[in-house]
Amino acid sequence: MTTVTDIPTPAVRGVRLLPVSARRWRVLDRRGVVIGHLRADTVAAGIRFRAERFDLAAARMRPIGSFWNAHEAVECLRHLR
Repeated sequence: MTTVTDIPTPAVRGVRLLPVSARRWRVLDRRGVVIGHLRADTVAAGIRFRAERFDLAAARMRPIGSFWNAHEAVECLRHLR
């Protein structure tokens, strides 16, 4: 069984992922600008990667989408800039 602590930092081209916790990474573009966060959750079918953005007005993380791989989650963050 895989736990979230077993998940290494995913490799996604064109961005840098900085670990924030055992299952969350800050996503930076090539210029170093934060474009969102990536969170890994274990579910019965495997690992889901969730794209999130910080909502300043509500002072909380806002879910953008849930994906089966890190690449798709990061692409979602890129396209919703």
